[in-house]
Amino acid sequence: MSALFKHRLAWPLVTLLLLLTLNAAFNSSFLHLEWRDGHLYGSLVDILNRAAPLMLVSLGMTLVIATRGIDISVGAVVAIAAAIAAWMIGGSLVIVDGVATHASRFPMWAAIAGALGVALVCGLWNGVLVARVGMQPIIATLILMVAGRGIAQLITGGQIITIYYGPYFFLGSGYLLGLPFSLFIAAAVFVLLWWVTTRTALGLFIQAVGVNPSAARVAGVRARRITVWVYAFCGLCAGAAGLIVSSNVKSADGNNAGQLMELDAILAVTLGGTALTGGRFSLAGSVIGALIIQTLTYAIYSLGVPPEVNLVVKAGVVFAVMLLQSPEFRQSLRALVQRPVPGAKA
Repeated sequence: MSALFKHRLAWPLVTLLLLLTLNAAFNSSFLHLEWRDGHLYGSLVDILNRAAPLMLVSLGMTLVIATRGIDISVGAVVAIAAAIAAWMIGGSLVIVDGVATHASRFPMWAAIAGALGVALVCGLWNGVLVARVGMQPIIATLILMVAGRGIAQLITGGQIITIYYGPYFFLGSGYLLGLPFSLFIAAAVFVLLWWVTTRTALGLFIQAVGVNPSAARVAGVRARRITVWVYAFCGLCAGAAGLIVSSNVKSADGNNAGQLMELDAILAVTLGGTALTGGRFSLAGSVIGALIIQTLTYAIYSLGVPPEVNLVVKAGVVFAVMLLQSPEFRQSLRALVQRPVPGAKA
């Protein structure tokens, strides 16, 4: 049993199961699933659907953190991608022969490609600043975090762009085989990334850069190039998340889309067992971490926690989980429990 709990995914899974049990205890219908209109309905399905964008961002963030980096601009990139897609698809209706028709500026595929392309450029920008210019990751990405919100609001004109194009809604609200389509997008990215990082040398190169970039360069690893493309991939994941978010809410809000998602992604990665010091990483752990964050958010709202204190509650729970994941803390706690009571008979 002790060996089981030494596995890096053990404590994240225990935390997720505890949160699911808590929700089920306070909500009798939490585990209830219903097949209706050709797909599954239920709280668990909602959690999976809402967690999909965070899963995508967390997967990209995992590789960044594995290289000793950090990307706090992903929330702004989510907003930029959503704004570009909404603007390219169009946000108005026209009446043609008495019938309300969507007025689209560009085809849907072009809007998706444009949003993902700009998100990729944003990631490349961060990577160049970190790897080529030599800026600290938190400073380099802070620039885009601040400027990105302004760019998104410039694209939307400071307004919320409503999207009327039905096929676009399928990305965030559609279903495939009874499950949310957004979940399949996140699963596809996870499988692809898992294959690339475990079946090729890229995973070892990323870990080498995170452990010691200088030694990695001496060993022949192109550390700067890997760093640039890791940030680019993170931007691409944020762009995909922006498409799902805007599709789900059927609008693009340059000010609020992706708000605090960068913090949730960092929390998800660390909850999943990836250290902020770089090196070894766990893609599966990051996915579980994203599910923990979303399940915790669901629990907070379902328990009626006042909105003004929900972030404090969320931070407290995450802090407790991180303590339990720390081997040093568990060792100290075990020593405290096993300490003999003064005056007690042996």
